[in-house]
Amino acid sequence: MRIALLAPPYLSVPPKAYGGTEKIVSLLSDGLVERGHEVTLFASGDSQSRAKLVSVFPEELGNSGLAKGSALLPLLHFRECFRRANEFDLIHNHAKYLPMFLAEFVKTPIVHTMHGSFYPGEVPEEKRKILATFKKQFFISISDNQRGGMRELNYAGTVYNGLDVAEYTYVEKPRGDYLLWVGRITEKKGPGVAIEIASRVNKQLVIAAAIDPVDMSYFEREVKPKIDGKRVNFVGELTQATLDELYGNAFCTLFPISWHEPFGLVMIESMVCGTPVVAYNMGSVAEVIEDGKTGFVVDPKVGIDGLVHAVKEINRIQRGDCRGRVVAKFSKEAMVAGYEAVYKKITGGV
Repeated sequence: MRIALLAPPYLSVPPKAYGGTEKIVSLLSDGLVERGHEVTLFASGDSQSRAKLVSVFPEELGNSGLAKGSALLPLLHFRECFRRANEFDLIHNHAKYLPMFLAEFVKTPIVHTMHGSFYPGEVPEEKRKILATFKKQFFISISDNQRGGMRELNYAGTVYNGLDVAEYTYVEKPRGDYLLWVGRITEKKGPGVAIEIASRVNKQLVIAAAIDPVDMSYFEREVKPKIDGKRVNFVGELTQATLDELYGNAFCTLFPISWHEPFGLVMIESMVCGTPVVAYNMGSVAEVIEDGKTGFVVDPKVGIDGLVHAVKEINRIQRGDCRGRVVAKFSKEAMVAGYEAVYKKITGGV
């Protein structure tokens, strides 16, 4: 099959550091090539891929909320893909909303994977309006929970995100006794809650995070004053290799989100290293964590007391079970096969 993958132009594929969507597109493009497909990746010129790389911009545009405020430059990137639509059997868009406008003008089948929430109050209403306008186009959800935000969209399937398991080191006996929080600093992802949990269970917390300029005021106000280099350590945005070590040697990973996060790579990155996860039952959490076996899924109504209790019970979890769940359900191979099946469904098995 001749497949075009349209990545956002803001970060390279794979990303140099933080970038969940770009990690997934990288694994998918290489995996599809391995399965014998002819893949063209539309991404920034500093990307690395086994697919044929087509770039409008020699370098990533930048992923900050400020850089994303420019609507015109990304359109040049999207235009190049749709201008060549007749070269492909299918175009798979990972670059959010603007490509939907162009999809109406080509005959090639288009499918969209949106890596964000659809829920009211969690995404601007103008974006929900765009989704509703183009609801008859094909969509692939990344969790069943994601669909709850807009059930009227034309879903062709659900495909969970995956990891290249071989890139992560399994640790049976961690050297550390710290709690870990990984992600992008923003209130809805719960870094403040993680700090409170660490205080209540008397453990060190390590925060490995990217900070978008639009979230800097929250960081300066709510997080930075509590970073003391002893009880709470902030290590910034790390490389994959450094994160691998942090995950594997943690007591557990905290994921106290307060929004419908549609997947959450942090959970499977932690589990594949053997480290269980404690999370609120929001978004895809209950689909990813097997409660009581690979971590604990806590009712948000119970609040932080439930999270604290779960951390205290974490030694009940077998680390091998954490790794095993990712291998069985969230591997790169499972993800690529899932997307391939949906492609065949959409194209009639081209």
